[in-house]
Amino acid sequence: MTEDFLYYIWQYKNYKHALQTVDGKDIVVLSAGIRNFDSGPDFSDAKVKIGNTMWHGNVEMHIKSSDWIKHGHDTDEAYDSVILHFVYENDIDITTVGGNNLEAVEIKGNLKEGQYARYKDLLGGRFWVSCANQIKEVNDLILYSWLDRLLIERLERKTEDIENSLKENNNNWEQTFYVHLARNFGFNTNSDAFEQLARKTPIEILARYKDDIFQLEALLFGQSSLLNPSLNDEYSKELINEYRFLKRKHNLEGVYSYQWKFLRMRPVNFPSIRIAQFASLVNKSSHLFSLIIELKKLDELRELFNLSPSIYWNNHYVFGKKTKDIKKTFGDSSFDLLLINTIVPFLFVYANHGGDEKLKQRALMFLQHTKAENNSIIRKYAQEGLVAHNAAQSQALLELKNNYCTYQKCLQCAIGLQLIKG
Repeated sequence: MTEDFLYYIWQYKNYKHALQTVDGKDIVVLSAGIRNFDSGPDFSDAKVKIGNTMWHGNVEMHIKSSDWIKHGHDTDEAYDSVILHFVYENDIDITTVGGNNLEAVEIKGNLKEGQYARYKDLLGGRFWVSCANQIKEVNDLILYSWLDRLLIERLERKTEDIENSLKENNNNWEQTFYVHLARNFGFNTNSDAFEQLARKTPIEILARYKDDIFQLEALLFGQSSLLNPSLNDEYSKELINEYRFLKRKHNLEGVYSYQWKFLRMRPVNFPSIRIAQFASLVNKSSHLFSLIIELKKLDELRELFNLSPSIYWNNHYVFGKKTKDIKKTFGDSSFDLLLINTIVPFLFVYANHGGDEKLKQRALMFLQHTKAENNSIIRKYAQEGLVAHNAAQSQALLELKNNYCTYQKCLQCAIGLQLIKG
């Protein structure tokens, strides 16, 4: 027996017959209370009728009642508020620090058949997730309702990072969005370098030159330190000269060139191409977040990110090396990643700040109308029968794997609960 399983039995009232205290008083659980994940009693704010008396307070769980003493609760006044001791086996009677005899209920012998065995089977499974060979047994309504909830959990968890960035930027939404968007333009490999580029090149400065793609490229490429002074093609030299002027004018300091990674990367994903596309995006609007808030259709968002760098990049992947003409457009898969990782989380947080339920629903709708991600986790779930039909569901599956399955939180997961119930 584990305490986690006792929490589950108590929270879901999953015992065979009505509860009684060890001395024979009837127990009616009106509310199991709220699970406490911090220090202190295991459940707070429970409402329980013991005999003819109504109690409102905390409930503590142990395998054996003597664990109360083993865990030091007999000298801890924080546990004086406990109204009921819910134990698997009552081996001794307990008295609180205040001298009160603590009512106890022993659950041993009152468990539904097979539940604990199924729980142990889940935890003992040797699959990549505990329930891999049983997922198909769970009703689709339960599966996809749970995914809906997991998506909200994932977005709310991302909220903290955005909120911290907002504080750093004095609640400047545009600058905060700009830095996060830039980071995700780096697509993991160059995300740190891209974020540093954005931090060292504030959007307020770029906004002054938003109508001139040449000056935008001069600023961004100059700040990236990818403009090598030895370059001798005409466009490179023009950018170098322009950046020298702008650097002095705005007292700028760029990032180090060694931060950028080109190895083992498709040329279309080179940081030079991404920076050129980023300049094209700023050229469209220097108030990107304000614009995105107003766009109500996913197609309108996609059009905003239909980016084509300046003509120089049609036959270049890096400075000074000519290639055959290929237009370096921003692909749908790249846009989808930005939508999932930056745009939707920001819309969600902004909607929370303003209490704008319509905007929140629009953000969720954008995910529901975007293709599911294609990575090893999503593919493995699909092999087991749990298929993500859109990005909302693939994001939920990532949350499921990373924050439930990895830590075997089967008793906090709708899928695990259903399988344990049988």
